[in-house]
Amino acid sequence: MIRIETERIKLKPIESNDNEQIFKYRSDSETNKYQGFIPKSLDEVDAFIAKNATEFNQPESWFQFVIIEKKSNLIIGDLGVHFIGNDGFQCELGCTLSKKHQGKGFATEAMKTTIDYLFKELNKHRITASIDPQNINSIQLLERLHFRKEAHFKESLFINGKWVDDIVYGLLKSEWK
Repeated sequence: MIRIETERIKLKPIESNDNEQIFKYRSDSETNKYQGFIPKSLDEVDAFIAKNATEFNQPESWFQFVIIEKKSNLIIGDLGVHFIGNDGFQCELGCTLSKKHQGKGFATEAMKTTIDYLFKELNKHRITASIDPQNINSIQLLERLHFRKEAHFKESLFINGKWVDDIVYGLLKSEWK
């Protein structure tokens, strides 16, 4: 079993019984306006959980963790790892955090400890993240973690009924400290 944790948080694989806690923060359309997944029912969360990979580090799959605050033992967000391609050397990260837990360093901790694991334990070569250019908080998070902007695609994603731009950030293992 994979263990990724810090002093304040732990990440565990997403499970079906996490659905109600996930729905509470993921269904907030204002907080998650840059996300492609804003569930309107528990059934949608159940489908989201069911489609995620059950094994970590499988090519062409998304593996979803929930982020648990150790102090309260509650789910405060989730972090997805997309294992890109069949070569096994690249992945993409995505993180969602409940509104009341934003701005407290939890996303930075979750991302940092996951990046450490991906580079040091799994020997990944490159990690990317895809972000709406209006999502300033996520851009600042990636830049704090030393990701660099690699591309800006105009109206390349159709999310929540409209075409939006997409910025891609990247980080190489050789750049990670």
